[in-house]
Amino acid sequence: MRIELPDLGAMDALGASIAARLRAGDVVALTGGLGAGKTTLARAIIAALGHGGEVPSPTFTILETYDALDPPLVHADFYRLKTPAEVEELGLDDYREGAALLAEWPDHAGGFAHETQCLGITLETMGNGRLAIVDPGPDWLGRMP
Repeated sequence: MRIELPDLGAMDALGASIAARLRAGDVVALTGGLGAGKTTLARAIIAALGHGGEVPSPTFTILETYDALDPPLVHADFYRLKTPAEVEELGLDDYREGAALLAEWPDHAGGFAHETQCLGITLETMGNGRLAIVDPGPDWLGRMP
């Protein structure tokens, strides 16, 4: 599925649509080049889940948790990982228990496309806006409009 995102309002709307369908155990794998809008979409999802505060980019911390949201959420930016093996050192599985995961640069963590609850989204620049190429895993089929 291809979704044109001509402005921030459209990005926020996509984030709200994903947030409304998000369940514990889900992964939203955000792929795209630098500046493609991965963090912007992640922030839109987090805001739509009800977080009213600042949403820092986890570029340096790698993981940010939002335990008070429903579902609880882990926002990860794997850009700085040198190998997928580093994911184990972070204890990601422990953070993910009972939570959804927003994963930026998922390929640096070995990828999540093999998980049935993975919603893959590739963001590309398109003029002044973005294009979202959405690849739902089996568990997302029927959940996305």
